[in-house]
Amino acid sequence: MPGAGDNGPIGRYLYIRYEDPAAAFRTDDARFPEVARRVIGLIRGRMPDAQIEHVGSTAVPGCAGKGVVDLMFLYPAGSLAAARDALDGLGFQRHDRPGAFPEERPVRIGTLEHDEETFRLHVHVIAADSPEADEQRRFRDALCADPALVEEYVARKRAVLAAGVTDGNDYNLGKESFIRAVLGDIG
Repeated sequence: MPGAGDNGPIGRYLYIRYEDPAAAFRTDDARFPEVARRVIGLIRGRMPDAQIEHVGSTAVPGCAGKGVVDLMFLYPAGSLAAARDALDGLGFQRHDRPGAFPEERPVRIGTLEHDEETFRLHVHVIAADSPEADEQRRFRDALCADPALVEEYVARKRAVLAAGVTDGNDYNLGKESFIRAVLGDIG
């Protein structure tokens, strides 16, 4: 639940306040897809033709990780400002800590109350024709198709955290070589 001094709910469920705890390992939660669907619906309420996909570990059944619901908001050429404005209008915040994504390839962060629990959200705003969009899909789909690959990925995440990493950016960097290797293998 939001704390004192928060700006309150946006769209009944989305909150402006976002806390970025230290990177930690969280088990898979069967509610992640429903949270993603709800947020996609809220975004489409602001931008009906938005193309949004659930990506990242929470989009893969059985894939534990940080527990952040990642969405990929694909915008057509010339619509970056409209995409950012749609998210900002819902109460999403800029992800502006050191090492964060630039406004030319932004990430917006927020939370959603669901089943009396707070779920953290990262919305990656990506050009629809960007190679990154294809990479996000290919990595997600490779994990969904291969439970052994999921086990390897979860082991890598555990190893990164076991090395003492607590910063979210450093956590992501610790997984990068694994992700690049998988993308290279599936060409």
